Amino acid sequence: LNTKMLRSLHCSLRLAGSSARQYASVKCGSCFKQDLKKTALFGLHTEYSGKMVDFAGWAMPVQYKEGIKESHIHTRTSASVFDVSHMGQLRIEGNDRASFLESLVVGDIKGLPESAGRLTLFTNENGGIIDDSVVTNAGDHLYVVINAGCKDKDMEHIGAHLAAAKGKGMDVDVMEMEENSLIALQGPKAATVLSRFLPDSFNLAAMNFMTGVEVDIRGVKCRVTRCGYTGEDGFEVSIPTSNVVSITEELLGQEEVLPAGLGARDSLRLEAGLCLYGNDIDMTTTPAEAVLGWTISKNRREEANFLGADRILPQLKKKSDGGIPPERKRVGFVITGKAAPARQGTRIMSADGDEIGQVTSGCFSPSLNYPIGMAYVKRDFAKVETPLFFDVRGKKIEGEVRKMPFVPAQYYKAP
Repeated sequence: LNTKMLRSLHCSLRLAGSSARQYASVKCGSCFKQDLKKTALFGLHTEYSGKMVDFAGWAMPVQYKEGIKESHIHTRTSASVFDVSHMGQLRIEGNDRASFLESLVVGDIKGLPESAGRLTLFTNENGGIIDDSVVTNAGDHLYVVINAGCKDKDMEHIGAHLAAAKGKGMDVDVMEMEENSLIALQGPKAATVLSRFLPDSFNLAAMNFMTGVEVDIRGVKCRVTRCGYTGEDGFEVSIPTSNVVSITEELLGQEEVLPAGLGARDSLRLEAGLCLYGNDIDMTTTPAEAVLGWTISKNRREEANFLGADRILPQLKKKSDGGIPPERKRVGFVITGKAAPARQGTRIMSADGDEIGQVTSGCFSPSLNYPIGMAYVKRDFAKVETPLFFDVRGKKIEGEVRKMPFVPAQYYKAP
């Protein structure tokens, strides 16, 4: 997800009220006048009464007949299928694949055990975040998933550095996996459902969160990664496009499973405290400002050989060690009392009336039944329980900084 996409999803943050339904149907009626790209599951979305919107040039479902709030709660209590085929899937090959990728991202790729995955960040020379990505060591290659709205700029960035690497004699190739689609099966019953589709010999219970393997699903070779964007246990499944409709139809035929759209995906990720690219992180945001310093391991800090290291690393050190802490930090917040959510762009004030920050994401939490959000505030106001005041349509709304995630994560760890 990113900011351009979120403009198409303005209704999603209003959940399943009349405004959401009206917006979605208006967009549905107009978006097909454009030459929108469609995933292989487009027909299935319409069959399930999906409200289709223009989502960064793709016709994608923002919600289904159950509504966004209902889809959200169903994902938290059972299992939902999301179409995420608009995201980019990359295969990086060659003996120098890990070294090449480490020149572009902050994470430890060389140290990834086989089948292990890792969230990492592509950064630019100024320390800003180009994209966030999940990288998996697939044995003879690296499997990388990038955000849909960042795909074009990511590929341009990767391509420029790939040409330079090849010019230096590095053995590396990057390929887009255009022949594969991608779905996400998320929720506490996701593992129970998926296990029905796997060979009897496959031990799903031994598969930890952030690991990925190739396995047959109904006789079709797929890549299953135990990860997701909801805070729940779940899987992202890369499926040959020729087989994705039949497999997804069969998943939706399970009694525990319903389809879910981008509206529920957004409210779920916000409850889980997960960043939305273009809102909560972007080209001007450093990992330290975004409180994502944990993605940079000790050895990568010592090597200091990724783009933007000169700016990023001093921000991660304590002042006593010569560090230069960032002036702002990403925080979670709640609105106290009965009030509407504070949306992206809302100004934040201190108790003295000074402007101290701005909201980057906000919605009404279906799980908690009160408004939540993320923001950047001046460093001195980032402590949990610090009072915040939001300028919502000219009204002063009270809130406070809260620890994230707002809803405890349910990531799976094998016994």
